[in-house]
Amino acid sequence: MIKKYIIGVDGGTQSTKVLIFDLEGNIICQGKENLRPMDLPEPGVVEHPDDDLWDSLIVAARRAMAAFPGKNEEIIGLGLCTIRCCRALLKADGTLASPVISWMDSRIAVPYEHNNPEVRYVTTTTGYITHRLTGEFNDTVANYEGQWPIDKDTWQWSDDPEIFRQYNIPREMLFNLQLPTTIAGHVTKKAAELTGFPEGLPVVNTANDKAVEALGTGLLEGPTALISLGTYIPSMVHGHKNIKDAESFFTNLASLPYHYLYESGGIRRGMWTISWFKDLLGEEVAMKARDLGLSTEDYLNREAKNIAAGSDGLMTIHDFLAWPDRPYRKGIMIGFDGRHGSAHIYRSILEGIALTMKNHTDAMCEELDLQLENIIVSGGGSNSSLFMKIFADVYGLPACRNVVNGAAGLGSAICAALATGAYPDHVSAIKNMVRIRDSFEPDPENCAVYQRMNEQVYKHINTHTDEILKKSYPIFK
Repeated sequence: MIKKYIIGVDGGTQSTKVLIFDLEGNIICQGKENLRPMDLPEPGVVEHPDDDLWDSLIVAARRAMAAFPGKNEEIIGLGLCTIRCCRALLKADGTLASPVISWMDSRIAVPYEHNNPEVRYVTTTTGYITHRLTGEFNDTVANYEGQWPIDKDTWQWSDDPEIFRQYNIPREMLFNLQLPTTIAGHVTKKAAELTGFPEGLPVVNTANDKAVEALGTGLLEGPTALISLGTYIPSMVHGHKNIKDAESFFTNLASLPYHYLYESGGIRRGMWTISWFKDLLGEEVAMKARDLGLSTEDYLNREAKNIAAGSDGLMTIHDFLAWPDRPYRKGIMIGFDGRHGSAHIYRSILEGIALTMKNHTDAMCEELDLQLENIIVSGGGSNSSLFMKIFADVYGLPACRNVVNGAAGLGSAICAALATGAYPDHVSAIKNMVRIRDSFEPDPENCAVYQRMNEQVYKHINTHTDEILKKSYPIFK
């Protein structure tokens, strides 16, 4: 019997990963290439340098294919997932007219401005990479979040001319929309030569990266929320209708046609904060970790495990990248005294992420009249057992993590499995390809500490600091 494999592409803010799975969801091999630092030519402008998204995919793909132990004809499909909320401006031939605009760029929050005559198409990162792989001008509808003339009820471009005028993008500048789990095209000879992917391989539409991650964690309808630990951190629950007037969440198109995800408020530069802190500590801590045979993060987890819940009163507010409507907000660490060292700061960063997301999740679930019974935590941060325990204690719920915690790659593979007929439906695909690794139970004493800390202090800090930060913003922006 011929073994079958699927490629899942996970293009993130910090790296591009190419993973090859079997149909049981096991990672056979993978390749990864870190993205280059963002270009920041002026305030509010954040761009991916040169052709970094495509170039990094080429490198990651060749590494994965070089490690693949099977035959090329055993690979049946490729699911493509890339960063959401970006904007790619293309020439008539589908190459970049200018660098890809990051989701952190202030231009993403406003309608498109046509000030470059070379621009023929305006699309997403999935549209751009799909074209580079297939030569087609097709894109998944489920990666159009933000300033796009999209109809989330029909999953097509709006038929209202006023909507197109509002977003300032003529229809002829947009790609053809397709549903998730459909085939967008096939790998061209040129793309095969560059990447090592088999020529003619079906390239499958997925969705935006958070929706693909949700599929890869096995998130289905019910009393379960997903917390996605990435550069941007939201929480999500599954839904079946497009709720347009929500106050504490927004409705996101899922990786399955005509399914939805309700997504809470989140943290910008969430897991970036941990990388920033590790870099801030410098080589001395890194050397201590190496002497113990540990990574810097494992060393910090070990040290922070010995700190009591609440970090002896040190609290971190995660506004290290402010939202456009609150540009004055900054990251805050408050409550320092002589007890506090690097382990306290590290634990406080983790606790701040969990507390912030608990408050966002609670607001969403209250509006939905949903009572959660457990949470799933995905992303590289879930490798930390300390972080998982903090989530369980802050939420007061069991927190589980999966065997494959880079769930966007697995979600991409599940989309490809459905498009190529490897599985008849998403329930059977999830049952066979997604597995829970372990679960963490909440500790009643820690739960009580976090609840008191949150209700009496943490959730009110911004109320007291906003006025000060509004005054400092004009001086230091």
